Amino acid sequence: MECTIRTGKAKFERYYPPPLFVSKVLPAFEPHLFKMVLHADIDLLNPPKEVDQRRHKRKRLVQSPNSFFMDVKCAGCFNITTVFSHSQTVVLCGSCSAVLCTPTGGRARLTEGCSFRRKAD
Repeated sequence: MECTIRTGKAKFERYYPPPLFVSKVLPAFEPHLFKMVLHADIDLLNPPKEVDQRRHKRKRLVQSPNSFFMDVKCAGCFNITTVFSHSQTVVLCGSCSAVLCTPTGGRARLTEGCSFRRKAD
């Protein structure tokens, strides 16, 4: 399905795909599915945890880092290794030398099949 739009005196035609709101029917507005919080509705002295965690680590009510230590279970030998979440080097399993995680610009990317759990504070 294509829409034709004629512009100017030269009758120049351009072809555009149909807009999404025309080709698909939008569901009815259901307010219980959306959680929109306005800035005026937040208690600044006691912000909700999910709102506070989205802020920058230095702009939170109480400063806290985004990084953490985690226990990673190897997919091959099921050995558990402690890994830093923002590791900047490749972490290998101690017993089978399989790659557990590889560094990215921020958080380390776990290898497929590896599972992790966040270490307790």
